[in-house]
Amino acid sequence: MDRVGDSRITKVVIVGGGTAGWMAAAALSRTMDGLSIRLVESEEIGTVGVGEATIPSIRLFNALIGIDEDDFVRETRGSFKLGVQFHDWGRIGDVYMHAFGQIGRSLGMLPFQQYWLRGGKEGVAGRLGDYSLNETVALQNRFARLPHIPNTSLDGIAYAFHFDAALYAAYLRRIAEAAGVERSEGKIAEVRRNGETGHVEAVVLENGTAIDGELFIDCSGFRALLIEEALGTGFEDWTHWLPCDRAIAVPSENVGPARPYTQAIAHQSGWQWRIPLQHRTGNGHVFCSDFISEDEAAAVLLAHIEGRPLAEPRTLRFRTGMRQRAWSGNVVALGLASGFLEPIESTSIHLIQNGIARLLAHFPGRDFDAANIDAYNRRIRFDHERIRDFIILHYHANQRTDSPFWTRCREMAIPETLARKIALFRSQGQLVREGDELFVEIGWFQVLTGQNIVPRGYHPMAGQLSREELSGFFGDIETIVAGAASRLPTHDDFIAQHCAAGVPA
Repeated sequence: MDRVGDSRITKVVIVGGGTAGWMAAAALSRTMDGLSIRLVESEEIGTVGVGEATIPSIRLFNALIGIDEDDFVRETRGSFKLGVQFHDWGRIGDVYMHAFGQIGRSLGMLPFQQYWLRGGKEGVAGRLGDYSLNETVALQNRFARLPHIPNTSLDGIAYAFHFDAALYAAYLRRIAEAAGVERSEGKIAEVRRNGETGHVEAVVLENGTAIDGELFIDCSGFRALLIEEALGTGFEDWTHWLPCDRAIAVPSENVGPARPYTQAIAHQSGWQWRIPLQHRTGNGHVFCSDFISEDEAAAVLLAHIEGRPLAEPRTLRFRTGMRQRAWSGNVVALGLASGFLEPIESTSIHLIQNGIARLLAHFPGRDFDAANIDAYNRRIRFDHERIRDFIILHYHANQRTDSPFWTRCREMAIPETLARKIALFRSQGQLVREGDELFVEIGWFQVLTGQNIVPRGYHPMAGQLSREELSGFFGDIETIVAGAASRLPTHDDFIAQHCAAGVPA
């Protein structure tokens, strides 16, 4: 029996499918009781399909909706990801990895990286990656689920996935529809709004069908049908910091063992991704059209793929930035409708997941309280801005002299939040994670040092060990990491044993 004055929302309409739409549908249907959820999409409208590489937080989302991991990897023809390997980002010839997970271990009050900085100055520390189980395993093309290194205090392997984004959306659709989500096929011809509140009341399909709701989730991609076309929320452009505005993508045949990591290879006017799946490799060239034409960019990409192309290259045009408000009135934007940050650190799907998690935390009543909406928008802005800064760092911290593109990136003014972080690091290697920003200190440390930003000193407490004790500390960790890695199966063998996909049609 309904309670008098009950303001609970009961009807949710999701506009657009793809990864964002079906992630939202699956999450809401699995976590919220009493909701009628309808997703509207058109098979005539293609999806962008970005986000074939992920970060470890996706495992939390998959667990939330009850996904069996082996089944998920099998159905999406996926592989495992231990980090991102960067080529030529500092200087041409440089290679480093931003690996997931722990590196070394803290000692006393100090994190491992402070001892590593001292060890580097005194010649007793090896490569940073020698103390990372993830990087060591990745470079040996090995993988296993290993939460902890046995009989030690060291963490095991932190991992994410590579997968076919279209297959992931289809997989989530099956989950959502089994949980009661209804799907309507068709293009939206009209958005009806309330004359008094301005809220969206219904979307009308080309065939005249009106689909009404109380809460609308805009997953319509770059078009931003509700949040922008209907509500005019506004867009904050970040291309002055992140000038790349195009991507050309092409799949290719696999060549050799599947690497358990993403590769990001810098070129003269942008960079290339390489993402290994079970049935193909995803490739793309992200570039700035001020410095290279689309035809030239396609030629660069095709010259640097490892196997035979499986399709014609396709071009995606974008602007980096975010919606002024991700939530306006009774419309919440997710995915590309809420903004775009290029995929250099595989954050596209994370930002969808994060938007869903924030929505669940701030799920409204029919009054759509302004304080609740403002709190959501502040959190979404913080998340986007901190990820933005991390991506800008990759471009700004370069020493390349081979092209005007890299010179522009190195010499551009950067956000004050990023400038303060770099300045603090240059002093004595200190990094401070503010709030619940996504990337932790060791992630920043790997990119900063990988791109040749070296602090002037280190924390004085790192000097309390003798040189011999410091050398032994490094040697013990390196021995443990190398031994643990050597006992693991190859990445290909692990997939074959646990989650190999069938032969694709």
